[in-house]
Order: sequence, then structure tokens, then C-alpha cells
Amino acid sequence: MKKFLSVMFVAIFSQLPLLAQEWTPLFNGKNLSGWTQRGGTAKYKVENGTIVGYSKMNTDNSFLCTQKDYADFILEFEFKVDDALNSGVQLRSHSTKSYQNGRVHGYQFEIDPAPRAWTGGIYDEARRGWLYPMIKNTGAQKAFKNNQWNSARVEAIGNRIRTWVNGIACADLIDEADASGFIALQVHAIGKDQSKEGKTIAWRNIRICTKDVAGYATPEDQSTPQVNAVDNTLSAREQAEGWKLLWDGKTTDGWRGAKLDGFPEKGWVIKDGELIVQKSGGGESTNGGDIVTTRKYRNFMLSVDFRITNGANSGIKYFVDPDMNKGEGSAIGCEFQILDDERHPDAQKGVKGNRKLASLYDLIPAPEQKPFHIGVWNTALVIVRGRHVEHWLNGVKMLEYNRNDQEWNALVAYSKYRDWPNFGNASEGHILLQDHGDEVHFKNIKILELTGQQPNRVQRGEREGQRRRQR
Repeated sequence: MKKFLSVMFVAIFSQLPLLAQEWTPLFNGKNLSGWTQRGGTAKYKVENGTIVGYSKMNTDNSFLCTQKDYADFILEFEFKVDDALNSGVQLRSHSTKSYQNGRVHGYQFEIDPAPRAWTGGIYDEARRGWLYPMIKNTGAQKAFKNNQWNSARVEAIGNRIRTWVNGIACADLIDEADASGFIALQVHAIGKDQSKEGKTIAWRNIRICTKDVAGYATPEDQSTPQVNAVDNTLSAREQAEGWKLLWDGKTTDGWRGAKLDGFPEKGWVIKDGELIVQKSGGGESTNGGDIVTTRKYRNFMLSVDFRITNGANSGIKYFVDPDMNKGEGSAIGCEFQILDDERHPDAQKGVKGNRKLASLYDLIPAPEQKPFHIGVWNTALVIVRGRHVEHWLNGVKMLEYNRNDQEWNALVAYSKYRDWPNFGNASEGHILLQDHGDEVHFKNIKILELTGQQPNRVQRGEREGQRRRQR
């Protein structure tokens, strides 16, 4: 009997934190009390205990917003969306006259029934765009179920936002743009598309917890890829993994001119946490010149955020030997090409597009279809493990190759690098940002030096995606 009571006590006690969690309903199931509509004029109705939004032609994005702001919280809700629509739930959002005359802006939990399957991703509405597209976590893209009720969970605690769809972890974002704001239900604009008129998105069982949220947070899951959107910083996870900043966002420490002892006195500007190569007529290394790291690297993951202007040309080079080319032009090394493929003439040169964006310049072309947008921030990732090299763009692998073998040497022999001895075969080299006479912005320049079979976040994401697809 004592043993039975002891077991019962343990069982009940173990459930106390769950029972003690205080949930507050955001929707009473009867009317829209506590909510205010902003933005467009799509209709919101209460039907059978749900909030139903109806799409409407010729109006902006519509938002049904809580009248209260929320800082740290755990939010849960269920949603069901017509396949023809796109929608979302705003988090820590705002509407002020000082920002585009009251336009709703802020974090958004994405609802995306399209084949792209980005439900659970995090979008920055009317401001920075995608912060956590689901290409960052492809294993979770099948969590959403079309034409069914889906459950969602959002944990916004401090500068971290995590999302789940139907119990599957989707996004893990570190960002510091907004610490609080309202929650809102979006009916996305459909323009003049009559076929989408009157389609619906519905929400129900909307509840929020704002007390002791850290104590009720979901345990850490290292298999969910994390995005650190705080510029020129390292998250706790990145530091634990061994990532280092190659640029501190403020000074020229760790960099010098490719053909100089110090940093160029002109042609490069540091402003608002961005490293900017200035426009100077489109010439190759004719203004400030290329810049290189002061030390060499062997095996690594190199991540660089870049934003190009219309018609711009630049590049990220690795295995660079600054002494190889003392004359005119850029320093010599393998290059992740940065280019406006539509406007720069270099895109039409080379062989089969091997001078286009994300290509191994003049050697191996990247696919024609790329996840890239001009004028916004994009992320280049170069992974080097011995002879094997990969180019990634915005979370998608563009190409991979092996160097220092017969096939590689034959490829080089038919390129513009054929006259440079042993091109691309060095065991280590400098990393370079190119001055090609066009304005290009860089930030968040990070490196993880690799040793042995050390795991990396890309490989972990791929493995976790495979495991989830097999379940």
C-alpha cells in the first residue's frame, strides 16, 4: 500500500508543472472582443467557435490584431487554410504612424499551403522579409497538412522565437528587432485575382501563456537548425560549435589589402555594421582593391551575407595566394561568384553559365534557378573538407566538386586559370572579398574551422530531414 501511494505521489507531482501552467484564451469563441482590424478590408467573422477570414480583391493585407501587446509568451492555436491562399499570424508586431503611415509590420508565423511548403517559417512582414525560410529546415516541411486543421505553437522568449507545426519543430530564430508587440491574424491580399475571392483561413483554440514561460519552454533540440539574425554576433550555439567572426562589424581587424600591408585607404567603407565596397566604374581591383584575411584557412565552413546593387559584380575567394598575381587585376583563388545575372554582361561569358551567381567562377556553373533576390540580403556558404568543396546559396546546395586530381586539373586547363601554376590545389590559403568596381555590401562573415569528422549544422540538418522523412 505504501509503495502504491508513493508511486501515485510521484506520478501526480510530476504533472504539477503542466497543471499549473496558466493559459489565457485570446478568443472567446463567440465574438471578436479584444481584437481590432488594421490594414486591408477583408472580412473576419465568428462561425461555429472559429474566427474565419475571407479573402477580398483589391485590398491590402488585412490583420485582425489583439488590443494588447505581448512580450515573452507561449502561443498555441489551430488553423485551416484554403489551398489557394497564403496567410500568417503576426507576433510582436506594430502599427505606428511613423512607419509607413501605420502599416502593420513585424514577425510572422508563416501559413503556406503552396507546394513551396514554408508553413512554420518566420517572415518579417513589411520590413526585412524572410528571416527563417523553411529551406533552413527541409525535414519539417511536411509537418503541415493541407485541407485539415493544423496545430501551431510559438515560443517567443527573450530574443529567441521557436515554432512548431503539428508537434514538429520548424523554426529557431535569434533576433532582437522587437521585444514586444501585438498578435494578429492575417488575410493575405489577392490583388485582382477573382478566382481567390471569398476563400477562407480559419483559426480556433487560440490561447497564450505569459507567466513563467521560460519554465514551460520546450527542451532544447539541437537538430533544429538555428538562424542568428543579430548582425555580426555569435549565438550561444554558434560559439559552442566553434564558429568565429571573421569581421567584427566595426573595425578592419583581421583584414588587409590583397596587395597591401594594411587595409585600403579608399574604396571600402564600414557603415551601420556593413562592410561596403564602393562603386568605382566596374573595373577589377582598380579602386581600393581586394581585401583578404590576415591569416590562412585550410578546412572550414565560411558563411557570408551579401547584398548586391543592380548590375553588380563581386566575389568571395578562397585558397587565395596574394603573391601569385602582383600585376593588375584581382588576386588569384577559387571564387564563389557574386553577380547580377540579369544585368551584368559577364553572365553571358564563360562556358555554360560558369560565370553566373554562385558558380565556381569560370569553372563550374551553378543551376540557372537559384533562391536569390537582388537588393536584399543573401547568404553564401562555402564548405571545404580536404579536396571536397561545396557552394551553398540561401540554404540550397548549388554545386560541389573535388580538386587536386586529374579531372580537376583538366578542368583548370580549359579555364582562364590555366596559366597559374597548381591553381586551386593549395592545402590552405587566404579568404578574399573582391573589389570589382561595383557597390556590394557584406556582413555576418563567420567561419567554422573543421577538423576530422567534426559535424556541421548543414549535415545535421540533412540527416535530421532524412530521419523525419523516414518516420
